[in-house]
Amino acid sequence: VQLQAYGGGLVQPGGSISLSCTASGIDFPIYIINWYRQGPSRPRELVAQISRSGSVGYASSVSGRFASSRDNAKRTAYLHMNNLTPGDTALYYCDFMGYRGQGTLVTVSS
Repeated sequence: VQLQAYGGGLVQPGGSISLSCTASGIDFPIYIINWYRQGPSRPRELVAQISRSGSVGYASSVSGRFASSRDNAKRTAYLHMNNLTPGDTALYYCDFMGYRGQGTLVTVSS
């Protein structure tokens, strides 16, 4: 099983950035996909969960700003993040029901 998150980087407050997570070695459509983040000196936070059908639940801290989706044909999950604040600075990673990829760092700073 290989999972890899992509797309992190430095973004200014109020800006946007999009992450993707590709998976191989698993039956992609049957997995619930979670996006987690862990910021400096903060506990891990579940920010979005994508069901098998594609419906998404969000943490209250990101609701209305983040949008997540999945493309089963491309074996890829996406996390689009808007109106970012320094509090969104974190290592973001995807989790497929226990399979966890290496994260990608998002830094929000002017």
